[in-house]
Amino acid sequence: MRTFLRSLFMIVIVPMLAMVTAWAAPAGPAGPPFRIGVAPHSSARVILEMYQPLRLYLEQALGTPVEIVTAPDFTEFARRAVAQQYDIAITTGHQARLLQTDAAYRPMLTYQSDFKAVALVGPDSPYRNPQDLNNKPVIGLSASSLVTLWGQHWLIRNSVSNTTMRYVSASDSVGQLLLKGEGSVGFMSLANFQNLQPAVRDRLRVVAESLAMAGRVYVLNQRHAKRYDEIMAYLRAFAETPEAKQYFTRYNLGGYRALEPRELVALEPYANEVRLTLKQGK
Repeated sequence: MRTFLRSLFMIVIVPMLAMVTAWAAPAGPAGPPFRIGVAPHSSARVILEMYQPLRLYLEQALGTPVEIVTAPDFTEFARRAVAQQYDIAITTGHQARLLQTDAAYRPMLTYQSDFKAVALVGPDSPYRNPQDLNNKPVIGLSASSLVTLWGQHWLIRNSVSNTTMRYVSASDSVGQLLLKGEGSVGFMSLANFQNLQPAVRDRLRVVAESLAMAGRVYVLNQRHAKRYDEIMAYLRAFAETPEAKQYFTRYNLGGYRALEPRELVALEPYANEVRLTLKQGK
């Protein structure tokens, strides 16, 4: 009889206890993933590494899986963002302005460090003044990149003529092509220039620098409008963590800050160029 009762306990009671334990265990993140789209200012590998601390923090705070995603180029990123594919988009100010006006995203915050675009030449460049770039190839990130648009405006302001723009996928590619002599000048952000590998960065020369502009701006999809204050609080709390401070320091970002009034409005001319590119289906 004792043997029978022991067998019954093992067959019936133990599995029931396991089921109760499983039900009582803390549930991991569930539900559809919360997608953070990051504009392709660097390679996908670098972007995933950069935003891993934020992903992990928000996954715990939101209680749902969080994905960091990007796009092949800035134009495709804008296209996907307008199509509502991101819950949060992190992109330069002109695209943030476009998403605000054309896709009802709500601006949240940006970084403390100034965002600037720079024009760079390689180590063997004969560059002395902008006219030396006449009839030469130049390198940008894509037709919708803020640094590329600034670069094109810089060429026009300096009466540089007959250039051919070559678009590449990431800032490190711009640097490598300049070192190989495959472009006369290249455009990228100052932050990305500073974060290039020293073997690349130290051989490039800055020949022009923009005024400060709204850099990487966080904008929230309209479908989360009721959670704006909650998600903003999570971002500010993340900023106080050791992981965030290490991230800010490593990438020369300084931390988060609020956007100034009309800061995005000032970039409407650049936003309109992205709008036209999207309408043309480029």
